Amino acid sequence: MSASKEAICSSSEKEPEKPQLGWATTRYFVTFMLFLGMANAYVMRTNMSVAIVAMVNHTAIQKGEEVLDDECGDRELEVDNGEDGEFVWSSSLQGYILSSFFYGYVITQIPFGILAKKYGAMRFLGWGMLINSVFAFLVPVAAREGGVYGLCAVRFIQGLGEGPIVPCTHALLAKWIPPNERSRMGAAVYAGAQFGTIISMPLSGLLAEYGFSGGWPSIFYVFGVVGTLWSIAFLILVFEDPTSHPRIDEREKRYINDSLWGTDVIKSPPIPFKSIMKSLPFYAILFAHMGHNYGYETLMTELPTYMKQVLRFSLKSNGLLSSLPYLAMWLFSMFISVIADWLISTNRFSLTATRKIINSIGQYGPGLALIAASYTGCDRALTLAILTIGVGLNGGIYSGFKINHLDLTPRFAGFLMAITNCLANLAGLLAPIAAGNLINDKPTMGQWQIVFFIAAFVYIICGTFYNIFGSGERQFWDNPDNDEQKPSLGSSSPNPATTIGRLSNGNSAPLAITASESRQ
Repeated sequence: MSASKEAICSSSEKEPEKPQLGWATTRYFVTFMLFLGMANAYVMRTNMSVAIVAMVNHTAIQKGEEVLDDECGDRELEVDNGEDGEFVWSSSLQGYILSSFFYGYVITQIPFGILAKKYGAMRFLGWGMLINSVFAFLVPVAAREGGVYGLCAVRFIQGLGEGPIVPCTHALLAKWIPPNERSRMGAAVYAGAQFGTIISMPLSGLLAEYGFSGGWPSIFYVFGVVGTLWSIAFLILVFEDPTSHPRIDEREKRYINDSLWGTDVIKSPPIPFKSIMKSLPFYAILFAHMGHNYGYETLMTELPTYMKQVLRFSLKSNGLLSSLPYLAMWLFSMFISVIADWLISTNRFSLTATRKIINSIGQYGPGLALIAASYTGCDRALTLAILTIGVGLNGGIYSGFKINHLDLTPRFAGFLMAITNCLANLAGLLAPIAAGNLINDKPTMGQWQIVFFIAAFVYIICGTFYNIFGSGERQFWDNPDNDEQKPSLGSSSPNPATTIGRLSNGNSAPLAITASESRQ
């Protein structure tokens, strides 16, 4: 090795200077705004499930005899004595109304992933959520004037508006968050989903009971105002990347850009579809995401039904108990994300090993909890405890596969998330369908045990596939040889020492080299 190369390698051991907290505020503000956006998205997604209870005239609906299991016959089913609403909608119609949002949400994932890569993510996210929020004001009018079809149309459009939230959030994280901060920053943002659910469920219940304009309409008016204000603030205050931000401190801008190789190119290459489709690490994330959504939907939608049909106890009758699993998941995701970043920054484990360890907790834990829940018998308290622990451990996925897209390809992370999130949501829709067919007219403990075992099997198999084929290394197709590099900040050419330094810290693949070096 020549003297010059030795000097380069020596200097490469120095990490980019991390800015002091006093002036390193911009990326944290972006993270906070994305957190609020994710919370707002989940509020809009879940508030209908609470509102529809107050909207429906349950007395007027002709219902058959509800089938309950008598293995825990000594328990009494709690009854909701709330007032009836104004709409006579059967259970099947209510199902169509609740699902209409998700059809719009799912079909826009991949298109917005592609558009965000080509035109930028910030405006798609802000304008999409603004559409979602504005159409919330139309929900009461649509329900009263347009009936089921009008309401489904409005909720479908709301789903279309929320489509950009996940792929565009991922794309912005890739541009703003250095590798050693991805676990906790990503977990903080996506934990907004649990925070939004925690806020939405009890507050929607209170508004339905005591709100203005007849109760339930106030749910959509209040959250519509909050969402609109957030969308406007986001469009004004948040920028696509550090380079385009007019007020960011130059030291923080330099730190982010020096840490994030590949974000400062003049011309971004097209999406390498063929390479992505041949990538096993991509499929590892995809299957982990699909397995998570299937298991999560089972945990969150079917266990309460089990407690009602078998244990004769309605978990949804108590807002605090309904929020406990989400609260546990939120808190644990914050805790484990700090541990993950600490393991990476201190080089105790490689990025790949850290992702797999944390993800194993996030997927094996709930899988084992589902198996345990099938053996709790008629014990209400134990079943609730297992539900809370299982969903809580599920928080590990945010520092596992959920943020792993950014490790493989910062350039195309939003597109990868669009693909995996689209297919994962479709997989999640299978959970209630499978459970419904298994327990139809015979909700016995034995049948429910099959439901839990299937979900646990999916969790564990998909988590194992991720452990075998997953990776934390930047993929070769994220760095095409023909990239034209911008001059680094403060110099007229890329700094080879910085480039090699990024290769040596375990966060980039060996092929992540500058275009000029690749041709030498």
